[in-house]
Amino acid sequence: MNPHTTEPGPSPDLPRGPGLFAVDTPDGPRITNVRRIAGTAREPGSLLVGSSTALLALLDAGLFYVSWWGQYLFIFAARHQDAPAMIEAGMFDTGQVIFTGLSLGLARKGRPSKTERFLIQLCAAASAAMNYAAADTASARSVIAFTAAPVFAAIVTDRVVSVVRRHALGLDEPSAWKSLGRSLATSARAAALVLLYGLRLCLAFRETAAGLRQAVLNAAPLPQPPVDDVTPTKKAVLLAAYRAAPEYGLRSAASQVAARLAPLADLQPGTARSYVYAELARLEGETA
Repeated sequence: MNPHTTEPGPSPDLPRGPGLFAVDTPDGPRITNVRRIAGTAREPGSLLVGSSTALLALLDAGLFYVSWWGQYLFIFAARHQDAPAMIEAGMFDTGQVIFTGLSLGLARKGRPSKTERFLIQLCAAASAAMNYAAADTASARSVIAFTAAPVFAAIVTDRVVSVVRRHALGLDEPSAWKSLGRSLATSARAAALVLLYGLRLCLAFRETAAGLRQAVLNAAPLPQPPVDDVTPTKKAVLLAAYRAAPEYGLRSAASQVAARLAPLADLQPGTARSYVYAELARLEGETA
């Protein structure tokens, strides 16, 4: 307190200046900023990460312009329409920009962005394919010149998103290139399998068709009802009642017994008689 006034005055231990505080540390008092005390100071490396993200925007803008020209040449040669070719040429690159923004936003929020990062790679692959179509495929230099821009943009974008995510949360996320590689490998195996079985079908149609039919039936069996839900058939009901009757096994009484038991199984007398005579034939065959 200032001895000449009731208002609090600056302490001689605190340095003059806005937002500065003295804090005690194991190594002695240190001067710090109010933002750091409040927990709002920049994390180490955040300025570099932010600057790299801004440079990514500049780099992508230039690379997308280069990629757009290659796609425009290809589409215009096919459509011979200026405005539609310009719009369609920017389709995949614009999609890549959109998915890049979504990935960075999710990374800053600490959310996973596997789908968005994978779609970035798909857009880059489609853009590179269109640039490849516009290149002179007989010249490796021409192919590289036309396809390098979208591929490099996708690689740099994926790494920036990964670094932002690790810097914000300390969490890593598998690279989208690995997911893309697995997807391409799975597609290649499936295509090779279809081609192989198609060739086998041409060489041995009957055996291959039978094997494929059995494989499909084994892979998709029909659901079976629970044992408790199986309802006895009318024939089973009739035969159970006939076997419990005192006239069981007597052919002379078979017709009368069948007519008497038919209503129990909700059967016509003629149908009941055929079941009873079949049972008698079975019994006579066993005793013969």
